Amino acid sequence: MSTTGGGRQPKYRRIADTLREAIRAGEYGPGARLPGENDLMAAHGVARMTARQALGVLQSEGIAESRKGAGVFVRSFRPVRRRGVQRLSGEVWGGGRSVWAVDAGDRELVVDRVRVGEEVAPERIARVLGIEAGGAVCVRERRFVLDGKPVLLATSFLPSALVAGSAVTREDTGPGGIYARLGELGAGPVRFREEIRSRMPSQEETELLSLSAGTPVVLVCRTAFAEGERAVEVNEMVLDSASYVLEYDFDA
Repeated sequence: MSTTGGGRQPKYRRIADTLREAIRAGEYGPGARLPGENDLMAAHGVARMTARQALGVLQSEGIAESRKGAGVFVRSFRPVRRRGVQRLSGEVWGGGRSVWAVDAGDRELVVDRVRVGEEVAPERIARVLGIEAGGAVCVRERRFVLDGKPVLLATSFLPSALVAGSAVTREDTGPGGIYARLGELGAGPVRFREEIRSRMPSQEETELLSLSAGTPVVLVCRTAFAEGERAVEVNEMVLDSASYVLEYDFDA
């Protein structure tokens, strides 16, 4: 059975396009169940694998999600708009607000699975922070859950010599978070650099972020610099790509 039909576009892509347009037109609202593989096979005269690929396209785009034993449904989760410039403004954390609050707005944000400890700095981190080989860093691991959906894993590395004995080493760092506490230590960030990549998730990341099959993750590595170009934090983040819109708004 042909999977390309009369056109050059693969048949599964054409089916996915049809379903996507139906979702946009409101035929299938948030949380609605999409036609299953058997329905698509009968409606389009295709093999099961073609029907499965069509549904897989929508899942990889973050439009739909699979629920084991129940089918494929239109995602009801509203993507997070991550405003990359505004969220890191000193007016935010300097005013006692978390940078994550800028993303969440009035939605329910919970930080769970918090782990704070001291470790030997990995070579890549030591190099950025200017720590000698074998030097110690304060490591903060967190998972961010928005409206009940895990959306982000974050691991921050800070020089132990800088933050030892401060609130940075506690689970709850207080109003304004890490950057406000660094400011109190005389090492408040004056510049940030973010590097962005993407890849498929590891098994652990898939489980921690409750990712649908085929969903990639976005990797954001942010370095915070204090006066004198001194790196004071490296934050390695793993984002559910289907849950985020990355927005950058700046003057020309």
